[in-house]
Amino acid sequence: MPRIPLEDNFTDVINKAQRGQQLTDAALAEKAKITLAELTAVKAGEIREQPLRAIATALGLGRTSLLAHARKEWYPDQPQFPRGFAMFNTVHEDMTVNAYLIWDKKTKLAAAFDTGADASGILDTIAAEGLRLRYVFLTHTHDDHVADLPRLAATGAEVWASELEPAPIAGAKTFQENAHFHLGDISIKTLSTWGHSPGQTSYYVTGLAWPLAIVGDSLFASSMGGGLVSYDAQFRNNKTKLFKLPQDTVFACGHGPLTTLKQERKNNPFFAG
Repeated sequence: MPRIPLEDNFTDVINKAQRGQQLTDAALAEKAKITLAELTAVKAGEIREQPLRAIATALGLGRTSLLAHARKEWYPDQPQFPRGFAMFNTVHEDMTVNAYLIWDKKTKLAAAFDTGADASGILDTIAAEGLRLRYVFLTHTHDDHVADLPRLAATGAEVWASELEPAPIAGAKTFQENAHFHLGDISIKTLSTWGHSPGQTSYYVTGLAWPLAIVGDSLFASSMGGGLVSYDAQFRNNKTKLFKLPQDTVFACGHGPLTTLKQERKNNPFFAG
């Protein structure tokens, strides 16, 4: 798979934090003690170190990590899974979106997480590996994440989503916080990380080469999902649930590349410093 660009650039990070804190440009410039012209230039993509650092401080973002993001100095190291994990990056309108497949090598039972724009890759992998799709788990029900749900559901797999955001298909099941599922030696636990959507769910998976959190649009490498329902809830759930997982946890995000908790602690402006 070719290198997947980061989902957000540094101006996206600034805009998400500004919107979430409900600050006008004038209020943000005053809080950062910079001119409105300086703020406008930075939000237009100019890398001005002093104003950028001041904006980061005013928004509670990491100054060093935001500047590094602006300068494109960092891209996450990609963890390797020898077996039992696959990532699928498909085009949906003017963006790309991720879906994932995990499986237990002994029982050959598999679970898909979201569908992306086209589930062909998931179905091809299931056929090539001789797997049986047991579950389809949804992180949330925005169109880009469920675009090919009927095709995966047609395999006979159980479709699951949060009771706060049920799957848009007949026969789907719902769960509450801290539901547990198993695929042979693989364990899957649900974590409510809502804020981007009402029932946004992350799935914490153990039994693979690395602990894995499939986080949907809760979190991205160097950024996080926009708080379409609640910015405060999205930030709080990320910090109190995702950032409390083991340090070597791999984050499988809804958009952009894989990353890890350790890397995000250092490089994500929302959480680094």
